[in-house]
Order: sequence, then structure tokens, then C-alpha cells
Amino acid sequence: MRFAEVAIKVPLPRTFDYKVDEQLVPLTQLQPGMRVLVPFGNQRKVAVILSLKAETAVPEGKIKSIIEVIDDSPVLSAQHLELLKFTARYYCYPLGETIHIALPSALRQGECPDKTSINMVTLSEKGALLPSLKAKTQLNLLKQLSASGKSSLTELKALGFNKKTIDTLLDKELIVQTIEHDNQWQHTSPTVGSKPRLNKEQAIACTAINQSTGFTSFLLEGVTGSGKTEVYLQCLEEVLKRGEQALVLVPEIGLTPQTVNRFRRRFPDTPIMLWHSALTDNERLQTWRFCEKGSCAIVIGTRSSIFLPFLKLGMIVVDEEHDASFKQQDTLRYHARDLAAYRAYQHQIPLILGSATPALETLHKAINNKYQLLTLSERAQTATDNQFKLLDMKGQPDRAGIAHASLAIMRQHLNRGKQVMVFLNRRGFSPTLICHECGWLSECNRCSTSATFHKAIGQMICHHCGDQYHVPHQCPDCGSTQIFPNGKGTEQIEEFLSSEFADTPISRIDRDSTRRKGSLEKALDEINQGGARILVGTQMLAKGHHFADVSLVLILDVDSGLYSCDFRATEHLAQLVTQVAGRAGRSGEPGEVLLQTHFPEHPLLQDLVNNGYQDFARFALTERSDAQLPPITSMAIVRAQGHNIKQVVDFLTDLVPVNGVSGIQLLGPIPAPLEKIAGMYRFQLHIQAQDRRILHQYLAQMVDYLSTSKLAQKVRWSLDVDPTDMI
Repeated sequence: MRFAEVAIKVPLPRTFDYKVDEQLVPLTQLQPGMRVLVPFGNQRKVAVILSLKAETAVPEGKIKSIIEVIDDSPVLSAQHLELLKFTARYYCYPLGETIHIALPSALRQGECPDKTSINMVTLSEKGALLPSLKAKTQLNLLKQLSASGKSSLTELKALGFNKKTIDTLLDKELIVQTIEHDNQWQHTSPTVGSKPRLNKEQAIACTAINQSTGFTSFLLEGVTGSGKTEVYLQCLEEVLKRGEQALVLVPEIGLTPQTVNRFRRRFPDTPIMLWHSALTDNERLQTWRFCEKGSCAIVIGTRSSIFLPFLKLGMIVVDEEHDASFKQQDTLRYHARDLAAYRAYQHQIPLILGSATPALETLHKAINNKYQLLTLSERAQTATDNQFKLLDMKGQPDRAGIAHASLAIMRQHLNRGKQVMVFLNRRGFSPTLICHECGWLSECNRCSTSATFHKAIGQMICHHCGDQYHVPHQCPDCGSTQIFPNGKGTEQIEEFLSSEFADTPISRIDRDSTRRKGSLEKALDEINQGGARILVGTQMLAKGHHFADVSLVLILDVDSGLYSCDFRATEHLAQLVTQVAGRAGRSGEPGEVLLQTHFPEHPLLQDLVNNGYQDFARFALTERSDAQLPPITSMAIVRAQGHNIKQVVDFLTDLVPVNGVSGIQLLGPIPAPLEKIAGMYRFQLHIQAQDRRILHQYLAQMVDYLSTSKLAQKVRWSLDVDPTDMI
């Protein structure tokens, strides 16, 4: 008799054995990586075979048989299974749930994987002439297809083009709809569009990457506007010539359309596909199969694309590798950048990590020669760098948080026909309301924080739990009507600037103004066409966007990131300031960056303004070394929350050994910086070690203990390995 070891989606750190009844399931049909249907309790569950074996430790009377084999061939290769096993092991997460998260929804549910066609839209010969149309939306769709070459129906709908617009252009014969089938990609030399000449630093970087053999990780540390994407493109050209595939990871869905358009213009005859959460289940399955069968050459995707299968993977690129969105913050708390390194090692291929502001973890590895450092210090468009200025706000008259001196500088740039960006990383009208008589603050009823005032919709909204409240007309404590907004948000900044610059078009970009599908892309398109002259926004504006006419960036409330309980706060502030500043000066002349602060003498700001992020980051690493904090040491956090504060504290206290453990340092239980969210009390236990192997040995023992702990069943808990956010 033979047995199959399978992984099932259950919150248990173990696998399960099932009997193979050869009358129902011929043994010759079974292979690791195939899906089977198995009985589990009173349910039937889809499971993935991990191995076949002749013996099992399960008593004969208790072992059940496989009900059905779903696949004719494995949906997960041996190499792909090893990636998922490593992921589950490293992040201390159940293997069955790890596999479940990695698979497309259709495969999780046991559906057939062979949905191998996709609806694409291209310009007709008539549409390629871009005829003038009265309907602006129809014209914008033609321009999008002109830029991208071709797009899927879902890609167009995600950009805000509805079915009516698409059908109208089909009727006018300006566009053509085709169905792409899963034909093996022909490994011929790719057609390459026009490309710029590389400068010396770009050429050195491309040569180093293209001449590397086996697994090599490169940190491409390039200032904003230095042409990192051009290095990616020219290296990918060599990968495509060899008939290999490539994965390009980008941090946000909002960056994929502009990135894919640029890639498609460079490689017009090369199959390029997208992977992000806006795709339908069928399209995600199609992309999965196209990758697996080698029918697409390049995939541009967000963090979960790291789990896609590839027939012949030749290179992985992680753009903006420092970005926090590469770290999953719930369920399986993986970091796509770190898994990209493991996957590149698996396939023995080059990995390119690109950023103007590399994470200290990545920079530490480059300094210690684990990664090869390639530097791009010259901006591709301008001969000189942007000019930074610190504006001391002490004693400065201001309106809506903008100093009079800042308004004067804004007018100078606007009078020259330039665009101005005003950055404030806080949406809404104001963070809270305050009573002028008694000092009452508009706090959320279920969180230990305030509810944000959103004037446009007349609501108080908690940005942590999502609860909404009516705006009070009287103070609930003293009855006073003297209730005023306290603090500034992007909504308030937009309102003030609209009155101050009444004849100047203004565009606000934050999560509130871009909720509707396609609204972000529409706003960005209007900005690039010169519509809005003043841009107001949060960090959504900071990530990779190219605004040719922006010559001034005004950064408000810089001080909020200078003093925080999170030791990474200064790193994140420096990255954010540098990335936002990089939006200026991309048209050929240097831009101006104005930072409003009450602490212009602060060492971080002085270092950043006078020496740049590269100098700041290296100094920050020495501070981390002195304090024995990551990346010098390894860290994990056990987070627990519950309605009963005693149960939460008891659970974490139970995890602290009486006599300690050699090589392990524990801090806690301590309250989370936001102690209460959505009615749940939150505490943390910090675990550190000099040696990563010792840390993981300790965590493995802890997870085994938690699987049998009665206290663990009374609270919600999670384990975060290599946390990027302490809050």
C-alpha cells in the first residue's frame, strides 16, 4: 500500500497522510505538485501532493483515502514546491495556507487550469491615425492603445474605460478585438524599439549585469531620474535574446500601466503580461498558465507575482526595492524582495534591486559584498541636482500650514509656467476636531486614536478601523459650539490653495480622490498634459511618477517623522523626502525642493539636504550597529490582540522563558504604539538574535508550542519575521 503526504489549507503547522486506493487512483498517475480531493473532517478539501511514500505513522484504522485526482500533471513543479516550502519555513506559516495564498483562486477551488486564451484590444489601421474625436474618453483610449501597443479588456477597464466606450470604438472600426491563445512563445531575437544612448555609469551597470553568470544580486543605487529603468530595459533585451523569461516587480498597481507601456514600446512584438489584484480570477489563471508554459516573456507585477511559475526564468528585477508595499502585512507576512533573492538563487540567475533610496537591509548587504553595488549618480535629464532649502517655521506666519514665504516661491514658479507639487502625507481635512473651550478631541470610540475630519462628505472617519461618525455641532463634554479643525490634511490644503490661486487648476491625489476605478490614471494623464498646475497629494504622488513640468516640490509637516517610537521612522522619512523631491527637475533644468520644519538644525535634515540619502543611509547603519538593531541583528515580533487585555498579556507572558535562552533577547510584553484598534487591545513581544539561525530555531520551537497552547486559542496572534513596521 502507498501513501501520499499532502498540504491542506488549515491553520496548523503540519502536513497530512492519505491512503492511495489504486482501484480508484492508479499510482502511476500521482506526482508531487498535483492537486487531489481529500476528506477532511466533515468536508472535502483540495490538497496538493508533497510526496509519495510506502509507510505512514498514522494508525491504519484512522487513515483515509484520496477521493479524486484533479490534475493530469503537476500544477506546481518540484522547484516551485521548494520555494513555497522555504517561504512557509522562513516566515513560520502553515505550508497548506502558504500554497493556498500562492495559487490563483481558480486553482485553489479545484478548477481546470487550462483556460488558455485572453481577450486583447489593439488599434486598427484607421485608429492608428488617431483621428480627432469629440468624446474625450474615446480619444484617451486610442492614446492608451497607441502607447501600449495592445491591452487586455480588464487592463482597459482598470484604467477607467467602460464597456460602452470600447464597444463604440469597435463599431467605428478604430480598434480591433482579438483572442490570444496559449501558443508557445517563439524564442527569436526580439524587435527592439528606439533606445537612448547610455551614459558611462549606465553602460558600466549594464555590462556588469550582462556579463554575470549564475546567481548574482545587484543593487542599482541611482538618484531619482538617473535612468534606472533604461538599465533594466537594456539588460532585459539580452535575456529575451536568449529566449528566457523575466519578472519585473513594481510596488503599486498605479505604476504598472505606465511601466508596461514603456516596456511594450521597447519590445513591441514581445508578449508582456500584468499581474495585480485588479485582474479577474480567470485572467490571473491565464497569466499563471502563460508563465508556466513559456507563452509570455515578461511579467510586470506587484508583490504576489513572486509566486508565479516560469518555464525558463532568466532575470528578476525589483524596482523601488525599498518600498514598504513589497512586505505583506497580514496572513503570510512575506517580503517579495527577499523571496526574489531566494528565487534568483534557486534558478541561478541575476537579481537587480533598483532604488534611489535603498533599504538599509539591502545597503548593508551591498557594503558587506553580499550584493554587488552599482551606482548611478548622474541625473539623465539635468546636469545639476535639485536645490534643497529648509524653511524654519519658528515665528513664520502661515495659512493652512503653508508659510507666506512658501506661497511667494510657489507664485514665482507658477508665473514661469511650471507646475508645483505640495506634499502632505495625511489625507482628509484635519486629523481631529478640538473644542476651544474644554480641549475635547474627536477620538474614535474603538481605537486609541482620533477620528479624521473629512469636510467634503461631512463625516468623521477613523483611518484605522473605518468607523464613521457624524460631525458634532456641540462639544459632547461641555456643550460648547466652539469646535474647530485641529491640524492639516490634503483636503484642507486643496481648499486653501483653490482660494489663494483662484485661476490656477489644482489636482488632489490621495486615497479619497482616487477611489473610483481609473480615476488615478485619469488624474495623472491630465497632469502630464499640463491641465493642473498645482498638485496636492500624499505618498501616492511620490512613487515613480514622471511629471515633466514640476519645478518646485513643497513638503509640509516634515517634523512628524523626526520623533517616533519606531526605530525605522527616520529611514522612512529620508526615503519619502528623497522620493518626493525626485518628482522635481525632470524636464532638463534643476528643480527646487522646499522643506517646512521647526527643527532645521536636526542632524537628519542637515545630512539629507547637504549630503543626500546615500550619506544619510551609511551614517544610519552605524547608528543601527551601535544600538544592535536590524539589519545588524535579526528580529521577529509576536503580535497579539483581543477584547480582554489580561488574556492578551498572559498569552505573551507565557511565551517568555523563565531562565531565558542563549543568543535570544526578548522585549515585552509591551503595548503596541496604537494600543487599541477596533475595540481590540494590542500588545507585542520583540525577539532579537545576532545569529539568524538561532532566531529561526527559537521561532520553530515557539510555533510548535503555540499549536498546543490553550492561551493561543483565546486571542488573535501573528508572527512577523523581519518586520518593516513596528507600529
